[in-house]
Parts: sequence; structure tokens; C-alpha cells
Amino acid sequence: MARILIAEDDKSINTLVRKNLELVGHTCVAAYDGEAVFDEIAQNTFDLILLDIMMPKMDGFQVIQEMREEIPVIFLTARGSVEDRVKGLKLGADDYIVKPFDMLELQARIETVLRRFNKMDKQFCLGEVKVDLAGRQVFRNEMLLDFSPKEFMLIEALIKNRNIALSRDKLLEIAWGYEFGGDTRTVDVHIHTIRKKLGWENVIKTVYKLGYRLEAGK
Repeated sequence: MARILIAEDDKSINTLVRKNLELVGHTCVAAYDGEAVFDEIAQNTFDLILLDIMMPKMDGFQVIQEMREEIPVIFLTARGSVEDRVKGLKLGADDYIVKPFDMLELQARIETVLRRFNKMDKQFCLGEVKVDLAGRQVFRNEMLLDFSPKEFMLIEALIKNRNIALSRDKLLEIAWGYEFGGDTRTVDVHIHTIRKKLGWENVIKTVYKLGYRLEAGK
């Protein structure tokens, strides 16, 4: 997974973002002002920077203007005007997210930027199971298993959001889209099949009255 610098002066937001990103396997470092961003990138290599605009000592716009390292940047800020968005993107940001934000959306936007820069993991391994995310293939004990496109999309969603509970509605939205006319029992049926084929009965946990969570190490 990726090494991410979180440049956010609000410590509670910084901690919240860090904990959620570390749950899915990213390594995160915190910076609480603009000057600290340059201190960190001078000492460490990062795959991505989440950058607030309104920070002490040097704001996010100044930071991105003075950066010489080619590191993808996503602005994560309360400044949501069209002018600010356009300015941020023109200065070279790869995305612009306005607070308040949903963590699952943030993770998806991070994934999109990392994929664009070829920094996403292409495989996921857990015990005897290997998932080729790029090739969209699943193996158990080196044997290729047959999964429908919907089943693979559910596997992929659980892997990318591992250790985080996903509601049945969210899984429906991911695999079937907003316009699906069925009910959440469809998810249960597909999850039952996935568990059985992969031997993941104790890996994909049922979250009471919500949905499912894939329990895996980082």
C-alpha cells in the first residue's frame, strides 16, 4: 500500500484520517503546518500528500507552488468555492475534496490517484488465497476460481476497504449501481458464495444489522 503524508493542522481530523487509512494498509505520517511538509518530504519518500489549504506558517497553495518533488497531491479542505477549486487544480493538485467528506469516498479518490501514478497494489494475498486485482482473477491453492463480475466486484470492495465495515447498501451500490431494484438479500447470497469458494467463513465477518467486514492484516 501507499505511504501518505497528511498535512492538516486540526489534530482531530488528522488523527481520524490517519487511523482510517492505516486500517486499510496505508502508512501515514502527520504534518501540522506548511513548513513541516517540507521537513517531512526532505527526510522521507511519499506516494501521496493530503494537503489542507488553511494551515499555519505556510498555506496549502504556497506549499504546492514551492514543491519541487513530483508527489501526487489531493487538497482536503473546507474551502469549497469554485475559485479555490480551480486555483488548486491549476496549481497542480490531482484532486480537490471539500470538508466534510465521507471516508469511503476519500479512500476511493486516493485509490484513483494512486492508480493513475501506478502506485496501487496489484495483488492481495491472504493465506491460501491470491487475488490478482489487475487481472481480475482469484486463486486458491494456485487453482483459478470462477467468479461472476458482481462477485469479483464485492471481493474487490472488501479487499480495498479491509478492516472497515461496509453496509449492504454500500455493497449494492458498488456492485450493482444506484439503480438496482433488488433488495439487500442479494448481497447476502453473493457473500455466502464468496465465503464458501475461498474458505473465508471466518475472514468475512457479518456486522450485526449493517453488512460485512473483511478482517485482514495490513
